[in-house]
Amino acid sequence: MNIPRFNRRATLRAALATCLVPMVRRHGQKCCADDPYATLYIADAVDQAVKNGVRYLAKVQKEGGAINDRSHQVAMTALAVMAMASIGTQPSESTELGKSMMHAIDFVLLPRHQNQQGYFGDSDGSRMYGHGIITLMLTEVLGMGATVQQNARIHAALVPALQLILTAQKMPKPESHRGGWRYTPTSHDSDLSASVWQLMALRSAKNDGVDVPGEAIEQAIDYLRESYTGRPKPGGKEFENSGFSYTPGSYQPTFTMTSAGLLAMQVCGLYDSPMVTGAGEWLLQHPPQLNERFFFYGIYYYAQGMHQMGGKYAKVAEPIVDRLLLDSQSENGSWQASGGEERNVGMVYATSLAVLSLSVRYHYLPIYQR
Repeated sequence: MNIPRFNRRATLRAALATCLVPMVRRHGQKCCADDPYATLYIADAVDQAVKNGVRYLAKVQKEGGAINDRSHQVAMTALAVMAMASIGTQPSESTELGKSMMHAIDFVLLPRHQNQQGYFGDSDGSRMYGHGIITLMLTEVLGMGATVQQNARIHAALVPALQLILTAQKMPKPESHRGGWRYTPTSHDSDLSASVWQLMALRSAKNDGVDVPGEAIEQAIDYLRESYTGRPKPGGKEFENSGFSYTPGSYQPTFTMTSAGLLAMQVCGLYDSPMVTGAGEWLLQHPPQLNERFFFYGIYYYAQGMHQMGGKYAKVAEPIVDRLLLDSQSENGSWQASGGEERNVGMVYATSLAVLSLSVRYHYLPIYQR
């Protein structure tokens, strides 16, 4: 698997430098046009919230580079790295945040964290969820390492990690589960939650120029169709507006799984699918609440998926995401789930997902782009 290396962040910044125009901040206050570099953007409450969030992540970083406060230290460190990258931080920067990001990447890349098959999910017990998160992070920072050596290590770890995802998808499974992923590389069933992380890793790799097999995406699409809960309308060409379920065969859509399914369909390139429209409509009728089960997990997918839909969907979702997250941020910059399974995962988990949800507006990460 040949993976090219290039500095996407530098390319993006060069492109931005050629088209500087005065901008208007979200709340309607116009920027002064005297100096386009100084007035390109005026910080608002969201900017401050995400900056405080990543500062919290850097503050809790351990001496060895890990960023975690509970378990799954490799996966949580990777999630924190993506949060830092989502606001434009680069590991090559001489800032404290840049250095923190560099050391975090080095920690993830320690040889003991990836086995001979390329699997990251064993060392910290995060299973395929963690493997997908870590692989996605590596694709997002590919070519942006702090040094030539770090870039080479990212490349070397990424090749077998992507191959493991492709191999795990091919495991024998019941027909309705084919094309997805679940807890381990050898699982014989699938669930939507684990599958979305693998899909995002493959899509991000494709953005990097990696030759991801088309059949892998097609098989994933077949699995997503099995997870959609809306029944076909007469004629079979359209579906009822509905959501997605955790596993195929269930007709009980939830906020988190519908948000995940929405993004998964978009990751596969099906932006105009009636299932995407149906999921978007369902989410308009079932807006998120802070006490949702797996709220932070779901709000991340919701923010990104509704943003990619644009129009009325983005217009409705953006203020909801801002309100829920800005109102629930702690004074030290962190977020914490109110209870249940998410609270046990810790504040690094919740904070990273909150920052990733709010930073959709910046478009720094390729996974935020259509």
